[in-house]
Parts: sequence; structure tokens; C-alpha cells
Amino acid sequence: MRVINDLLNIMTSAIVVLDHDLHILYMNQSAEVLLGQSVHRSLSHPFLQLIKSESFAEQLRLARGLREPHVIRECAVDLIGLENITIDCIVTPLLDNDQEGELLLELWRVDRQLRIVREKQLLTQQQAIHEMIRGIAHEIKNPLGGLRGAAQLLESELPDPALKEYTQIIIAEADRLKQLVNNMLGPRKIPNVERVNIHEVLEHVRHLVSSDSTNEVTFELDYDPSIPDVMIDRGQLIQVCLNIVNNAVRATHYKGTVWLRTRVMRQFTIRQHRHRLVLRVDIGDDGEGIPEHLRDKLFLPMVSGYADGTGLGLSIAQSIMRQYSGVIHYESEPGKTWFSILIPYSNGKEKALCPKT
Repeated sequence: MRVINDLLNIMTSAIVVLDHDLHILYMNQSAEVLLGQSVHRSLSHPFLQLIKSESFAEQLRLARGLREPHVIRECAVDLIGLENITIDCIVTPLLDNDQEGELLLELWRVDRQLRIVREKQLLTQQQAIHEMIRGIAHEIKNPLGGLRGAAQLLESELPDPALKEYTQIIIAEADRLKQLVNNMLGPRKIPNVERVNIHEVLEHVRHLVSSDSTNEVTFELDYDPSIPDVMIDRGQLIQVCLNIVNNAVRATHYKGTVWLRTRVMRQFTIRQHRHRLVLRVDIGDDGEGIPEHLRDKLFLPMVSGYADGTGLGLSIAQSIMRQYSGVIHYESEPGKTWFSILIPYSNGKEKALCPKT
């Protein structure tokens, strides 16, 4: 029996055995880690008090009633005292006479894998869109230059100075369209990479946003003072944070709560690359949440949830993070939206990855 117990404890999947009333009879070490509970405190404890999900509970009871193996895929559950996670689970009824009604559960946490897959899909999609926009931009900028030049020549030949008002409109609109195209292409200047304190940047952004007299948002801060400086272009980092904070403020209709939080993540994977240390900046709000129809395309250019929005802010912010092997991702529901900026440190100590050349 000890050999079997040792084998179960070295398994990476969480193993839990439940009795007919769905109380815990056994957990291996991986299950203790997943649930955040020790086996000694959990024995005979109702399992559905540790994992809260109506759909998960229904499927457990269904498997117990049918007495057949059952697979539960990508089920979102709430862990007691912990965060909401997504799990896969194989439920196997134990059919021996002495164990009638008992269930063997094999559980895996899959939200990290799902996030990695979504990041990869998002990156591929963004790169395809970016290449398409780059091609379109060149096709637009060439005739714009000709249009602007023709307007200048026409202006120099006009006999009536009052008519120059119209050529100036043509020139101004051509310049505006050119700037719009440049914005769609994202940041183009060479970054000025330096050591940057993330809290100094966040406080700068907070003061900028708070200076608006119409803004009644309450900021709640949760900073980790031990976080080391990151190597990045300070102006670019301000641009990224300011864009997300402005969106958060707007989502609360300028009178809710915005949270700013900093952490260091260890052994964290970004786009299939594992990093020893990653700077994580969380910007949250208690606004209305991101509309369902925008969630799969939020970081694409020209996509905005507001009639007066350009739809370029988040696209540019994501492009900036891509230069540093970082990423921006989000989770949203009505009353709680979190955007997370993730920037890896290059050597696991104090320097972040410099932009790729």
C-alpha cells in the first residue's frame, strides 16, 4: 500500500477519491497543491466546499448515478480562498462491492495552457493583420504624397488668396491621413532603453489621469516595493499603462474604482517561452466589462468599443510589448475587468529583455 501511495504522490495529476456523499477519502500531493489544502485537514470534508461550481457538481453526481467514467473539459471552478481556475477532470466510479458509490477523480489545471494557446493564436493573428496593414499603408501613403504636392502647386498658382483656404484643407487632411496610417503601423522610433521603476511610471500615469477635473475615480494601490527596475523605454511603458488606465477609467464612467497592482511571477510562460522572472502589472476596474462581440478582436487595429475611439491604443500597446517579448492579456466580466502587462526579465535578476533587432 505504501508503494502505491508513493507512486500516486509523484504523479503530476491531482488524484482525489470521494465517497458516496462526495466527501474526501484520499488526496495525493498534487491534489493538495491544486486545491491549496492539506490532506489531513481535508479528509471527510465535503469536496464541493473546496471546489465551487454548479456545473462541475452536476457532472460529478451524473457520473456517480450512471456508474460510468465521465470526462469534464475546461470547467471553470472557484477554489475556496483562492482564484478562479479552469480544470479538466476524469471521473471514474469505483465499482468494487466494498467501494460502491466512490469516485476517483483525476484533475489537471488547464487555464495556463489555454492562455498560452490563446496568446499564440493572438500573436499569429496580429502578425497577419500587421503585415496586411503595412501593405495597405504603403499603397495609401504614396497617393497621399502626390495629393499633398498637387495641392501645394495649385495653391502657388491661385490668383485669389481666399481660395487658398481650400488647398489648406486638402493639405491638412492629407497630413492627418498620413499620421493615422503611421499610427496604425505602431511605434517606429528606436527605443531609448533604460532602467525604469514601474511604480514611478504608474504614479506618473495616475497623476496624469487624476488631473482631469471631471474624473471622480478612486485608485486603490497594491504595489510590491521589492520589484526591481525593468529595462525598457520609459515613454513606451507610460504609453502602454496610460492607454489601459484611461480605458479603465472610461469603463467606470469616471466615477468607479481602478486598481493598480504589481507583482513578480516566477517560472512563467509567455508565448511558449518559460522565463525565470516576469514583471506583472495588473490594471483593474469595476466597470461594465468588455462586450462579448469585442473580446476576440480587442487588440486588432481599428477595433473600439466607443463611437469616438480610434481603436489603435491597445493594438499599439500590444505591439510595444511584443518588442520586449512581453504580452498584454485580460479577463473581463461585468463589474470586474483586469488587464495584465507581462514583461520578462532577461536574466532572472534585474534586467528585462531588450527589444529584438
